[in-house]
Amino acid sequence: METYTSHRQKVTAIIPCYNEEHNIRGVLESVSFADEIMVVDSYSTDKTVEIAKEYTDFIIKRVFDYPSYQKNWAIPQANNEWILLVDADERVTPELKEEVLEILKNPSKDNFVAYWIKRMNHFMGERIHYSGWRNDKVIRLFHRDLCKYNDRHVHEEIVTEGKVGMLKNKFYHNTYTTFDAYINKLNQYATWQAEDYDKKTGELTPYHFVIKPFWSFFKHYIVQSGFRDGTPGLVIGYVQCYAVFMRYVKLWLLRRNRK
Repeated sequence: METYTSHRQKVTAIIPCYNEEHNIRGVLESVSFADEIMVVDSYSTDKTVEIAKEYTDFIIKRVFDYPSYQKNWAIPQANNEWILLVDADERVTPELKEEVLEILKNPSKDNFVAYWIKRMNHFMGERIHYSGWRNDKVIRLFHRDLCKYNDRHVHEEIVTEGKVGMLKNKFYHNTYTTFDAYINKLNQYATWQAEDYDKKTGELTPYHFVIKPFWSFFKHYIVQSGFRDGTPGLVIGYVQCYAVFMRYVKLWLLRRNRK
């Protein structure tokens, strides 16, 4: 592991994963500069853990509930105050690495406790510039004791006890492996979202099953210029429409099964 510890605060890189043998080596190499690397595995059945052991001994396992719960369980176990949380399908670019190290060496005078990091998103082998992903950003560099994830099943966000800054450089992010895997991922998200939306959604009507999915496609493909991303942009529009439709189908099933 590379070491860059002189005269700076130490950082723990946290990698949540499950069956990511195709990704795990790349993400671990991209965080090799971290003082500590924690892999949070959900009992993978492939070679994820075997590969991870080449990079770190700090591998903890827990049955997966949903993302925010898993991350909040793992974060307090880090031995350093600063956390860099990276998903298996993300990579810390060399430019982002240098910016992170500089921040840890020279803390902000604004006393930021966390930082937004933008992402360069790729889908179906293409860089996505529009389609609603243009300004995609996540809080991933943060203070262990002053930040935690909110209790949402999908699209969880960091809640901070202090100010949040913005980094200039970006993650490389490739959420796509195969189309079937992507659809399976959306179906899982729809199941989790049904539980979140159950608390804030009234009676289900054609508005939820027709208008909202159509608007999702129109927003991604037309309003957010997905058509400029070519075929991947068209696919994104359609799958976002499908994801919204499935969210409410699964909410309807959830409520029906409770009766």
